[in-house]
Amino acid sequence: MLKPLTLIATFFLILSARVFAQTAADGAYYTSFDSTKIYYEVKGNGYPVILIHGFSGTSQGWKSGLLYNDLITAGYKVIILDQRGNGRSDKPHTDAGYNNDAEAKDIMGLATHLNLKSYDVVGYSRGSIIVSRLLVLDKRLHKAVMGGMGDAYINPEWPRRVHAYKALMGDTSQHDVDDMMKYIRSQPFDVLALAYQQKWQPSTSKKELAAVRKPVLIIRGSDDKESGSEIALNKLIPHSELNYVPGNHNTASKNTEFSAAVTGFFKD
Repeated sequence: MLKPLTLIATFFLILSARVFAQTAADGAYYTSFDSTKIYYEVKGNGYPVILIHGFSGTSQGWKSGLLYNDLITAGYKVIILDQRGNGRSDKPHTDAGYNNDAEAKDIMGLATHLNLKSYDVVGYSRGSIIVSRLLVLDKRLHKAVMGGMGDAYINPEWPRRVHAYKALMGDTSQHDVDDMMKYIRSQPFDVLALAYQQKWQPSTSKKELAAVRKPVLIIRGSDDKESGSEIALNKLIPHSELNYVPGNHNTASKNTEFSAAVTGFFKD
């Protein structure tokens, strides 16, 4: 997984969402608003919960922690997807493939495709930035969990995002993201797709966050010091609560305490 230093995050209405007939592994594809094919899996029954992975991750990362199976055991319908540019989903190489909340629209379109009248959502790291956009854009969202994220992403010119984009485009002078680039080069990633994700990572303004009226759990590892202040983020979202669990950015989302906190939040 990425080291804490490397975790630079990226993320209207859906105009259309139609089924793409191809299947893969345990899941399927649906075609999003701009013809991008998005891979997803659904398991379990009951109230739906969508899990959103972080930068350079995939849907399968959730299966290495406890939350995925614990939610299924607790009676939820768990939905995971590969965000565009990652995993089995399409990887556009255009600005239009990632700007204007494209990734949030993918999730909203998937909810429409699956006929979800309402749903809960969990994001981790960059996934929390996309959750923040869903809180603004989708009235169907009931409860939201934002894991591994502070308030740094609300700045449209977040320096680490800018530096990550430049490094992914070949600028070797951005040494604060050297660890990220070492990891990226060691894996078979589509580097240009990752660069576009950084270029068009959405921010959510203080005004937008102040207008959120949905219950939000902000959860963070006690040793996770990246991406700004979780305390400041908690103050910006009126109906949010803050919880800490053991671990750093890479480990906190996989432990018993994280899973218990999230499932407890959804049951309350």
